[in-house]
Amino acid sequence: MYLENKSNLEIEMSQTSAQGHQARSSLRSPEAVAGNFGELRLLQGISERRDTQKLQQAAVLPSGQCIIHTEGFVPVRQEDGHNFSVVNILRGKTNSANLTERSPLLRFSQDDSITYLTLHDPSFVGGEEPWDNSSLDLERRCRLGSEVTSLSLSRSSSSDKSDPLDNLNLSFRLTSSMKCCLRVSKVATIFTIVVLCSLFFSMYPDRDNPWRMLAVSPTESFSMNLTNFRDNALLKLQVGGPFTGGMIDFANQEYILIQVEQTEQPGQRRRRTQQVIHNWTIPLHSERNDQMMLTKTFEMLSSDPVVITIQAFLQNNDVVPLSMTHQSLYVSVETQVAIAGMILAGVYVLIIFEIVHRTLAAMLGSLAALAALAIIGDRPSLVTVVEWIDYETLALLFGMMVLVAIFSETGFFDYCAVKAYQLSRGRVWPMIIILCLIAAILSAFLDNVTTMMLFTPVTIRLCEVLNLDPRHVLIAEVIFTNIGGAATAVGDPPNVIIVSNQDLRKEGIDFASFTGYMFLGICLVLFTSFPILRMLYWNKKLYNKESIEIVELKHEILVWRQTAQRINPASREETAVKCLLMQKVLNLECLLRKMMKTFQRQISQEDKNWEQNIQELQKKHRITDKVLLVKCVSVLSVVIFVFFLNSFIPSIHLDLGWIAILGALWLLVLADIQDFEIILHRVEWATLLFFAALFVLMEALAQLQLIDYIGEQTALLIKAVPEDQRLAIAIILVMWVSALASSLIDNIPFTATMIPVLINLSQDADVNLPVKPLIFALAMGACLGGNGTLIGASANVVCAGIAEQHGYGFSFMEFFKLGFPMMIMTCMIAMCYLLATHIGLGWNM
Repeated sequence: MYLENKSNLEIEMSQTSAQGHQARSSLRSPEAVAGNFGELRLLQGISERRDTQKLQQAAVLPSGQCIIHTEGFVPVRQEDGHNFSVVNILRGKTNSANLTERSPLLRFSQDDSITYLTLHDPSFVGGEEPWDNSSLDLERRCRLGSEVTSLSLSRSSSSDKSDPLDNLNLSFRLTSSMKCCLRVSKVATIFTIVVLCSLFFSMYPDRDNPWRMLAVSPTESFSMNLTNFRDNALLKLQVGGPFTGGMIDFANQEYILIQVEQTEQPGQRRRRTQQVIHNWTIPLHSERNDQMMLTKTFEMLSSDPVVITIQAFLQNNDVVPLSMTHQSLYVSVETQVAIAGMILAGVYVLIIFEIVHRTLAAMLGSLAALAALAIIGDRPSLVTVVEWIDYETLALLFGMMVLVAIFSETGFFDYCAVKAYQLSRGRVWPMIIILCLIAAILSAFLDNVTTMMLFTPVTIRLCEVLNLDPRHVLIAEVIFTNIGGAATAVGDPPNVIIVSNQDLRKEGIDFASFTGYMFLGICLVLFTSFPILRMLYWNKKLYNKESIEIVELKHEILVWRQTAQRINPASREETAVKCLLMQKVLNLECLLRKMMKTFQRQISQEDKNWEQNIQELQKKHRITDKVLLVKCVSVLSVVIFVFFLNSFIPSIHLDLGWIAILGALWLLVLADIQDFEIILHRVEWATLLFFAALFVLMEALAQLQLIDYIGEQTALLIKAVPEDQRLAIAIILVMWVSALASSLIDNIPFTATMIPVLINLSQDADVNLPVKPLIFALAMGACLGGNGTLIGASANVVCAGIAEQHGYGFSFMEFFKLGFPMMIMTCMIAMCYLLATHIGLGWNM
């Protein structure tokens, strides 16, 4: 289709009703209803490619009208130098005098005939009207076409969710006025909160205390005085140097001692002088080459001056270089934790009830957390906030999205779907078990995100072939992906953090021992999870309730509508194309309405003629571009192989993000991509922005002491348990706290925070606990807890984003109803495994 401006080929819409009535009674075939785009003429160059109806029209549309239906042109006589076209009625009659601008676009008569109505309003006169006004009228009229589509889509969505287990939430039929009031109230409330957070954030400056460079030795210490403190303020110290984690062996290990002292002079509140001294001991790294940044908060008594002294305890007279900065905080730790909990709860309310999109919910939570930091006196700078974002994860996601986008052009996903259908012999549950098992095995050696980005398109296409609901299958796959990722030291980020810790390696937790223990436990969890999954899906109707033709037609309508909504009507051509797409939606809706009337609702059963269907599917779904397939398979194989080698060969100085980006560049060059925007359109930008906002939110909550508070309270609970039951209670407590916390917050900062807490707890002489059971309980809970909620694991969000792009998005509650019970059951099995091995068999050494 292209656009051309020729005045001698104009075809105009009649502005009188007399000729229109004559034409309606004389014509019985569908005609084109055209409107005026000024001097615009639409030439249909691709009409032969259309499957439903051919667009063969050249239209100059009177202002205030748009195309409704097109199948062909019938010559009309000319009067007064104008060409006339008519509104055609299929086996029905319409009184134009009763038509208004609010009249529906399609009407269905009792004899199943279809009446096509123009969007013409006599008050709109087709004169020399400016294009801006006419385009706005045209776009406004095109929006009227959503009546029929929204009606059928609402019916189809209601039928899709008619299962008893899916109707847990009460549905209220509200009037249009009440819905409008709720919508206005929602927008006003959220906007008010955003404005208040913006004002609070702008009222306080960034923390401007510079970093102080210093050096200490056994013979020379460092001391400084701090003034201008408020009453009951907190002193936050950040120290950087060659530190290491864990407890200190004062007899054999070198360390730094930081002493914070404040003396409160006698006054109105106190009669005697009171002195408070805080000691902070930090062990030094033996090779002095591992720089680490540590932060600790101290409670001050009053506004009196504070003296900070730093001493080095070394075995020789070496000099230790350090960097330090301080910050005054005006809110207690308990208040900070309460604020962080409220912000996290607010974000989950927005996501659970789908008040806003999850990306916007994460952005709003980040803004609220930054405003809270500004209020307590710890507002970060823009550079600091940007540094909180994990760009390695974003680079991994972006690179794999580009790879999968190019890979999908080869038809490989359709081919894999047919092969999986053939392997399962037409049976649904064997196919689901095979997919989940393969996903779990791959995720044990690859990143969970990479596994789901490769599996999600295949699963969606397979479900479309079998007329299954892809959402249930995708949720099952991502659950088993998270389970399989816990089996090895490289399958999930918490495991990588645990194995990379030097103090844990000294305790005997290396790659081989960690993988051996976790692999045995996860295999037990994995094989017992399949019966649990089958029980949860017992009453789930995996098949679609309509025939595959109706399901595909509904999905096609959704794709066409999304395509039309993404077009920005910035020019005449774009406005014309958007109107044509809306016409396409209306035509498909007409076809859907006819199919729904003749369709007898039957729930599909398992395919009995799968052998015959295999032959038909193999003819239909083939590899479309074998040359591109060879290029994609080669590049993707190299990328996955380097992913695997990166965990074992330290000489490969590339992170996962770099490997994915380089692989995307290789494939872009080999595939000779000319239209780069097509590839960029397939990148899940909303998912990338969600992760960026989530990283900022989680780091801000960590700055509000939320994660540290959880770790400290867990340690206090373990210490309060009697000694003979302490190990069993500690395993259970660490396991479930890790699982629940990882389902609500990111498991990466939680794991990094809990490791030193558990190491210190194990080295405490009063507690006397081995460190291995605690670390394995932490790993089990952090990895399996990701199945609890939609944002509990990165793979969950990536799978939901890709499914949403294909038109099969699932909500927070849909995932929660399946993921949370699976998390509870798998954690119980893992807890039994931990108790049996460490309490029963004594595998603690």
